[in-house]
Amino acid sequence: MALIDVIKMDQLSEDFVVEKFMSEHQWELRTGSQLIVNEGQEAIFVKGGQALDTFTPGTHTLSTGNIPLLRKIVNLPFGSQTPFTSEVWFINKTVRRNLNWGTPHRIALFDPKLDFPVNVASFGKWGFKIVDSQSFVRQIVGAKISVDSRTIEEYFIGELVEKLSQTLSNYICGGFSVFQITAKLAEISSVIRTEVANEFSNYGVELENFTISSINLPPEEMKMIQNVQAEKMKMQQLGGVAVGQGYLANQQLEIMREAAKNGNSMMGAAAGMGMGFAAGFPMGQQIAQNVMNPAVQQTQPQAPAASSAPAASDPMAILKSLKQLFEAGLITQDEYNQKRLKILDQM
Repeated sequence: MALIDVIKMDQLSEDFVVEKFMSEHQWELRTGSQLIVNEGQEAIFVKGGQALDTFTPGTHTLSTGNIPLLRKIVNLPFGSQTPFTSEVWFINKTVRRNLNWGTPHRIALFDPKLDFPVNVASFGKWGFKIVDSQSFVRQIVGAKISVDSRTIEEYFIGELVEKLSQTLSNYICGGFSVFQITAKLAEISSVIRTEVANEFSNYGVELENFTISSINLPPEEMKMIQNVQAEKMKMQQLGGVAVGQGYLANQQLEIMREAAKNGNSMMGAAAGMGMGFAAGFPMGQQIAQNVMNPAVQQTQPQAPAASSAPAASDPMAILKSLKQLFEAGLITQDEYNQKRLKILDQM
């Protein structure tokens, strides 16, 4: 085995997080060796899988005095150049920002506002910093030779996606459509960051930032939702027209009844004949108008008729309309006879 006099780890790449300097079976250290830790790094001695002494940035001469935990295990004699085996890990302590994250699979949710199942994908940025090197090496690194940002993501992406799914579900159940959530990205990001930060801290990692850049649906799903919403709008518009017609018909009936109370016998006769037929049948509306309004129309100048329909002021036309009501089954024989006599009396 070769003896090492200088232990140093330059940053290999921007993605460097943790790197093992040596293998226990290939190298030997000795007291008196120089340990150089760069700015933004920490070095940890590991023996038998146990993280022991930690060194901050600077140049350190290894001695039994500054590696007390390792000394207890190796049983180094004081003041000697005794060789010993140990792993040395270098940890990047700088903040890692602008890392990409994304949902590996779409999240299935049900949007009650759309009344439609949706499959959501999301992506954004995140960043972290190792604050407890020993906890991180002990729980995450284990027997690995090196760890990069991708390895960290593999450990924590499941936690991120789980919290994302729970938070989106809470917002949707709270009355927000998946399309409205896009206006709440900053708020949702803050909620997830707070919840996930506690989990990260258990492993010696601090979550520096977490943002959601986008929440989206598959194109084919978007098209289907747009088609459904378009049809729903059409039905609502048609429903609005039907309600409007019903309202107008009801208003006409109230006017007729009021007029009947005030002594308009012809309008009272029409109101008594069951004016429900006026609420959707054009022919019935025209017939009812002929029966109801002869007195009114007699006092108003009439423009020349644009069609072949008989004038409403003509008693013969009124009788004919009354006959049509009877033949259509809208009034009984007795009602027909009574109204017919009243019309004849007014001639």
